[in-house]
Amino acid sequence: MTRIGAVHAVLPPYRYEQYEITEALASMAPGPAGREPERASRVPGHDVLARLHAASGVRTRHLALPLESYARLTSFGEANDRFIEQAQVLGGEAVRGALDAAGIAPDEVDLVISTSVTGVAAPSVEARLAGKLGLRPDVKRLPLFGLGCAGGAAGLARLHDYLRARPRAVAVLLSVELCSLTLQRDDTSAANAVAGSLFGDGAAAVVAVGREREAAGPEVVAARSRLYPDTEGLLGWDIGAGGFRIVLGGELPELVRRHVGPEVEDFLAGHGLKPRDVTGWVCHPGGPRVLDAVREALDLPARALEASWRSLAEVGNLSSASVLHILRDVLDGERPLPGSPGLVLAMGPGFCSETVLLRW
Repeated sequence: MTRIGAVHAVLPPYRYEQYEITEALASMAPGPAGREPERASRVPGHDVLARLHAASGVRTRHLALPLESYARLTSFGEANDRFIEQAQVLGGEAVRGALDAAGIAPDEVDLVISTSVTGVAAPSVEARLAGKLGLRPDVKRLPLFGLGCAGGAAGLARLHDYLRARPRAVAVLLSVELCSLTLQRDDTSAANAVAGSLFGDGAAAVVAVGREREAAGPEVVAARSRLYPDTEGLLGWDIGAGGFRIVLGGELPELVRRHVGPEVEDFLAGHGLKPRDVTGWVCHPGGPRVLDAVREALDLPARALEASWRSLAEVGNLSSASVLHILRDVLDGERPLPGSPGLVLAMGPGFCSETVLLRW
């Protein structure tokens, strides 16, 4: 089996209360030029925005840039330049921290997978970091784009695929998501308002090893990917001159109930398990309605998704990095009993789900 050696999660230094972000977004909304932030409460629709943000389950978020900087980002290119810059800072810190925690030297790494859906870089982020981190020149690289919030779980599954055939190998997964840099100030849609209430910035790295190497974390037992037909237009980005414009269908919670619940039950049944047997749930915090849908679909007790609710409140939805932050929290806290099953679950564009079965 693949074994997780360490997970290291990183947040940008700029931390804000939810109400501060609400006021800033209201002040940047389309309207008269030169609007003062302190007058944001007079903006038409401010009360609706405030109620939406208050109902999001998010208390605080970390941003890649100081809050006042976002009004000065005038183009997709400028925002993407900041993504490349900050992704290297946070990504480098995440990988170094994970390698140090696992007791593995950079030149032992055989594969690096990177995932992000909030910026574009060529050379990719892990290529820009390789020399700075001390990775070997022959390290294998696999940058992933387009998996969205499912990228952390999918990346963990691909680490497992690689390591199953290489029992002495070391592989690293890096997720960097700077959701704030996709801000669309001129988009007055409900989807953009919801996204503005939920998403934050962060990075995380996982070090995993093959079965012939020692590691302190849980085993990866199996993984499954699933695409759901005729749902392609419900989640993702419309990419244009202004950058990434969110596509977020209101049907997503119902899709979770209809498809993801039965899919998870079937996946677990293939390993002789039922949802109630899982002692450690690492579920992507897509938002209150999505978390409620997961709990209802799988008939879970309220406490089962406590780590996901806590992460949503403290840092918001970090897209692909969220499940890795939650996995870190579980590993750093009171771990489930040795030998008991855990499950990593995330959903993303496609519409798709990614599930990874762990053994603690």
